[in-house]
Amino acid sequence: MIIIILNEWKLYFRNRLFIYTTVLFLLSLIMVVSLGVYQNEKQKQYRSEAQDYVKEQWDNLEAMNPHRAAHYGSYAFKPMSILNSMDNGVNDLTGNVIKLEGHVQNEIVYSEASQSLTLSKFGKLKSSIILQYVVPLFLIFLSFGSMTSDKDSKRLNLLRLQGVSLKRLTFSKSISVWIYGLLLLLITVLTQAIIGEIDLEITFRLILIFISYSLYYYVIACLSIFTSAILKDNTSALSIILSVWILWTIFIPKIFGNAAEKIYPLPSRQVFKTTMKEDRSKGIDGHNPRDERREALKLKYLKEYQVDSLKNLPINFDGIVMQEDEEYGNMVWDKHFGKNYRILQSQKMLYQLSGFLNPFASLQSMSMGGCGTDMIHHLDFLKKSEDYRRYLIKTLNDKHAFGGSKTGDWSWTVDSSFFRTVNDFQYKTPSISTQINHYTIDIVSMIWWGIIATFLVRSKVEKEAIS
Repeated sequence: MIIIILNEWKLYFRNRLFIYTTVLFLLSLIMVVSLGVYQNEKQKQYRSEAQDYVKEQWDNLEAMNPHRAAHYGSYAFKPMSILNSMDNGVNDLTGNVIKLEGHVQNEIVYSEASQSLTLSKFGKLKSSIILQYVVPLFLIFLSFGSMTSDKDSKRLNLLRLQGVSLKRLTFSKSISVWIYGLLLLLITVLTQAIIGEIDLEITFRLILIFISYSLYYYVIACLSIFTSAILKDNTSALSIILSVWILWTIFIPKIFGNAAEKIYPLPSRQVFKTTMKEDRSKGIDGHNPRDERREALKLKYLKEYQVDSLKNLPINFDGIVMQEDEEYGNMVWDKHFGKNYRILQSQKMLYQLSGFLNPFASLQSMSMGGCGTDMIHHLDFLKKSEDYRRYLIKTLNDKHAFGGSKTGDWSWTVDSSFFRTVNDFQYKTPSISTQINHYTIDIVSMIWWGIIATFLVRSKVEKEAIS
């Protein structure tokens, strides 16, 4: 088998067009990776500057009432790693900044899609676009005529007379094409690692990405060689494998994406906001509206402190009410946003299941997951930023309630020394080892397709090939 692979590579290098095209493509690929890393570093710099500016403003707030500071709020910035330059995933659409303030759970904003006129259907040019769409085409054009050319030149008959089995020949040719794809992938990953700053976690993620793309390229190489082996001419082989590639990359993802949205529909933005507002004011289940909750809270604290009016309370009841309203709002948030998150996860799982019909779906999921830019990582950031928002507002409301002011005294203030004691928002992307369970379907799907591809070129081709 090794001899056949070496002979295939000798044939490749005898083709000057192959050499020129490969060199040009490698230079283009390295340039795209380099520009992606550069743009990513600039965005990280802007993000860091914005974060430092927000912190400086917070640490130097003028003396003000803690509840007013809760309305002033803060901001959470989605972190960026070197892998964002490889596959930015859903970040171009979802945004990367969220305002954290009292009484309101804001949506994440400032997506590139909302600010750019240059984003195409495929998004910005990242190395993942080339690896997912262009490299497979290279492999197809490199292999679609491999077997048919051997048939036409009678080389296939000569090889078989020399004792080379058809299944060993097709498998060896598949491995030859696959190695070419691996070299392109390896150069991309190494360039990414050399130019950017990486650590152990990013290394693990790069390994996962490399394995994912490797499996997909193996499937493409095997199916291309198999098609070339069972069909009589190059035109038919190219037409079939290109049709499969178009189905995988364009039609099937669109079909399953629409199906997932139909089966697990999200509520419209207007319905969602209206329902949230109603639950906040009238009670989650239509009972216990805001006024009734406030009156019950008042009686509770009057009884607890054994006084007959709010002005006699040793604490500020306004702060208590504000925090109680926050706690209730958190319940409403957990109910509605939690339901939306479950719907999004169900949509993603259904789309992942399409990987058993379309390995491209699994590749995209693994690529975004490995880079930390898929919906799973996005929802984790939203959850952690909301947890911090709750901590921030509770800290301010508790200061308002128990810091020394009395009920109705809205002129009471605290200075910047207190605001500097509030912990900053710190978010770290979860390690891939804790998230890998979300991609079990994708991993099984890729392995499944690898087994099918191997079976086709090593078993089925003996019966189907026309020599």
